[in-house]
Amino acid sequence: MTYPTMWDFGEKKKLLIFQRSFHEHSLRMRVVLSQLPLSVCVCLSAVLVWLFFPATLSNPLFLVFLLSQAFLLALCVIVPWHRLPFPSFLVIPILDMVSIAFGREGGQEALTGLSVLVVLPVIWLCASGLYPKLAIILSFIGPLGIVWTPLFIRGDLTEQDLTKPLLFPILILGIGVSVSVLTLSMVRQQRALEEKDHALKEALEASTKQERLLNTVMEALPLGVVAVDGDGHDILMNRRQRQTHSLATPEDNDDPNESELLVFDTDRTSPLPPDRRPVRRAVLGERFTDQLVWLGTGPEQRAFTTSARPMLDQAGNFAGSVVVFSDVTDLVNALAAKDEFVANVSHEFRTPLTSILGYVELILDDPHGLDPKYRKQLEVVRRNAERLLTLVSDLLAVRSGQIAIQPHKVDISELVRGSVTSAEPRAAKAGIRLSIDVPEALEARVDSSRMSQVLDNLVSNAIKYSPDGGDVKVAAWEDQEYVFCRVTDTGMGMTEEDQAEVFTKFFRAGGVRNSAIPGVGLGLPISKAIVEAHGGSIELESEPGRGTTFTVRVPS
Repeated sequence: MTYPTMWDFGEKKKLLIFQRSFHEHSLRMRVVLSQLPLSVCVCLSAVLVWLFFPATLSNPLFLVFLLSQAFLLALCVIVPWHRLPFPSFLVIPILDMVSIAFGREGGQEALTGLSVLVVLPVIWLCASGLYPKLAIILSFIGPLGIVWTPLFIRGDLTEQDLTKPLLFPILILGIGVSVSVLTLSMVRQQRALEEKDHALKEALEASTKQERLLNTVMEALPLGVVAVDGDGHDILMNRRQRQTHSLATPEDNDDPNESELLVFDTDRTSPLPPDRRPVRRAVLGERFTDQLVWLGTGPEQRAFTTSARPMLDQAGNFAGSVVVFSDVTDLVNALAAKDEFVANVSHEFRTPLTSILGYVELILDDPHGLDPKYRKQLEVVRRNAERLLTLVSDLLAVRSGQIAIQPHKVDISELVRGSVTSAEPRAAKAGIRLSIDVPEALEARVDSSRMSQVLDNLVSNAIKYSPDGGDVKVAAWEDQEYVFCRVTDTGMGMTEEDQAEVFTKFFRAGGVRNSAIPGVGLGLPISKAIVEAHGGSIELESEPGRGTTFTVRVPS
């Protein structure tokens, strides 16, 4: 093993000095480096004089020049300039000019042009950027004093004697002006760069702070979040999403692509096609909300709702997407248990209700064996039992998601008029004005009883949820391949939260639950199931305090 020597350390220190930027050195080192070029030139001049003009070394003025230069270099090294007022070091280049004047006068018989050395302190003065006007003045007066002072000392001056050396100080002045202009330009650029650097540091600090905040929020979320770029590569994924991804990863594949993940449809067994998988849909730029999927297999399989929102660049082009996974397994299981409970209870209700209706029918079929007073009471029993049996049947149909329909040609206008006519007594009692806008005839292939059920329910709801009176308008029209029915009221209206849940079984808005308005929250889910069984759709628009509009669309 070889150890570094003192020479190695010295060489490294020298290299470090010259590799560093001038402004990175201490003030003392900068003063030394500024004086060093003149000191080197003086040393070379002394060597030349010693070799070729040794007699000049005995000239007192030349000796003053050499000694003063050595003294000034020593001052640069010894003086703690950082403790003195900042511009105090400028005294060195001014004294250099005086020293050069002695050297020119004492060595002009040996070396001509020693006065040219004044350009070095002039450059120092002008390049310092301090007192630029004074530096320019000194860059002319200093050289002028060097060439004129000896003339005044000798006396017997003429205009020609004063004019001959003027070109030299003028030349040095030009150099000083050029250096000053360049220095000021560099100072302005440096300040601009420092301001930009400061702004960039602040922006970087703010960005770093925002990144830390984002990472903290992402890790604290109970949701799985993944961000993908336009090519489908993951650019951000939080801890919860890494767990979700691990759940969907096959045991024999450590790095699956999207099509190889264990992602299943709502039946929990059918693999989702690649183009319907949440991340793939997001990469294609789709925007969707609450797509239900099952991830994994066996007892660890979990249900997730997924939503995606695209990201756009400054030009408005697709740049990626953010996909959110929310674990809803417990909710799905609870809903399944509730549906199972409703189905079981409904089955238990159906048998005794059928028996009750059967015996009531047998009693009512006897025209002479029953007192008219009791017959009327039994009619009420039969009507309510039939209503209860219909409700039980609808519960079972909604639970299974299957409602049987028998489409045939029906006049929709007639169905609308029938529903409005049936609702008129109740509307009049509630102080509601009913209006109708339908064509003379409007045919469509639908199940008339089921469509009447939908219309009756919508009109009934419009009246029910307008407790303070108002207007209920019912309209129907045809547009290309579809028939539309619209029921509009000016009643209570619904919030956005209520609108999102209005077609959910057993749901009732908070304001309605606290009122005396009856209902069990099945009318709209049943109506939606009937309309969808026809291949149609039902939509709503609502605003609290302004009313609600339901629009039904079915194929004609």
